Amino acid sequence: MSVKSYVAKYYAKYLVKELYRFARRAEDCQHIILKDLLGFAKETYFGRAHHFADIATYDDFKSAVPIRDYEQAKLYYDLVVDGRPNILWPGKPIYFAKTSGTTSGSKYIPITQESISNHINGAKMALLCSIYHRKTTDFVSKKMIFLSGSPELEKVNGILTGRLSGIVNHHVPGYLQTNQVPKWDTNCIDDWERKVKAIVKETKSLDMGLISGIPPWVLMYFEELLLETGKTTVKEVFPNFDVFVYGGVKYEPYRSKIDSIIGGNVAMIETYPASEGFIAFQDTVENQGLLLNTNAGIFYEFVPADEILSEQPTRLRLQDVELNKNYAVIINSNAGLWGYNIGDTVKFVSKNPYRIVVTGRVKHFISAFGEHVIAEEVEKALSSAVKQQGGEVVEFHVAPKVKVNEGLPYHEWFIAFERQPDNILNFASVIDRTLRELNSYYDDLRKGGMLSNAVIRPLEKSVFRQFMKEQGKLGGQNKLPRLANDRSIAKHISQYI
Repeated sequence: MSVKSYVAKYYAKYLVKELYRFARRAEDCQHIILKDLLGFAKETYFGRAHHFADIATYDDFKSAVPIRDYEQAKLYYDLVVDGRPNILWPGKPIYFAKTSGTTSGSKYIPITQESISNHINGAKMALLCSIYHRKTTDFVSKKMIFLSGSPELEKVNGILTGRLSGIVNHHVPGYLQTNQVPKWDTNCIDDWERKVKAIVKETKSLDMGLISGIPPWVLMYFEELLLETGKTTVKEVFPNFDVFVYGGVKYEPYRSKIDSIIGGNVAMIETYPASEGFIAFQDTVENQGLLLNTNAGIFYEFVPADEILSEQPTRLRLQDVELNKNYAVIINSNAGLWGYNIGDTVKFVSKNPYRIVVTGRVKHFISAFGEHVIAEEVEKALSSAVKQQGGEVVEFHVAPKVKVNEGLPYHEWFIAFERQPDNILNFASVIDRTLRELNSYYDDLRKGGMLSNAVIRPLEKSVFRQFMKEQGKLGGQNKLPRLANDRSIAKHISQYI
């Protein structure tokens, strides 16, 4: 055992025990965090405008601070981006995490000196939990690939700005930097296809222990790796590949394809990073869900998902949530985010400790007829169809087809297959049947003759990558919306049928 592996083993043992000690006191931690956040920010522009000094209870806080997303609170973020200090948090941010907005162009999410550790420590604890529970440190002494956006940062009014993955790249612990690949110059390549080819050439002969990234882009790397080496599985190229860390999108639709291309057992670690904070991570394979990061400068609120668009939604603290109910995630943090709707929905699968599963996006749903089908449901329906009918799915998108020449409206599934199922109609029937079991509104519409059976549009496996490339969103942290309530994406994809 190397010195690095030896130290990692005992470091993991100590920190994971501390993690679970705080996880058992999650409600107390959350109470303290809210109190501290209000104390630190009471003299900021936002704190004075919302009377932080007068807030004594959670009810006071709810009355003073409304729920808003980035666009709704853009006035404050614009002041921060303009270089004004003490707007949302004391002083100025040390970074802006630049991400795509919905109506306001790019979003600039502040990362402060106090909040940067949340992003770094969340990922670190996910790896340490793997070491602690699996009793192995093999990957620590081998090479590690972090497939990320470019680490090159620009300055916006004196503040370093870039993609979150690129920012985090600057904070990889020193003891891992000698293991990290790709090299700086390779990582700075803008064109994703050229970058993947360069990473393959750089890494194909290395002793790889850990690979991390968003599943569709990791899959692209795996495919290029096999093409370059002439091998049939990743394990043939990297026999010591032991840990796969992923996040950003739901893994299940990619599972069969990635499992087959890896060609052997590796530890799977799911994470839930966002530009606004590192929300949760998989701490053990024995328990369902991701451990909520409850002691890292974020005070969480949860709104029943079906109320998030109402004027006065119900707002709940951690101790008030119920298991297996869909909630929108609201955060208040030491990055200066207040009543911030991050746009994700989750369900709690455990309250001791608090563990969640990510179920979708607030704005990603289909309810053209009142069915309110969400991402979790379409992903489960697709997984059931693959298990029962076979086939390998690369990517997919679902949209309502309201205007039809004849017959009833339907949900249109655009699916890029690596390998098509033998019978597309049977595949569609399983999807439709599973959705009816999962969603009573959808079932009622089917029974009432308002909707027809789901329709599958098979596509070549490269279609969605081509679409993302045309949109300038190939690779990095970019993700394709799995479903939409309109046909803005469907109309572009239809040309590839």
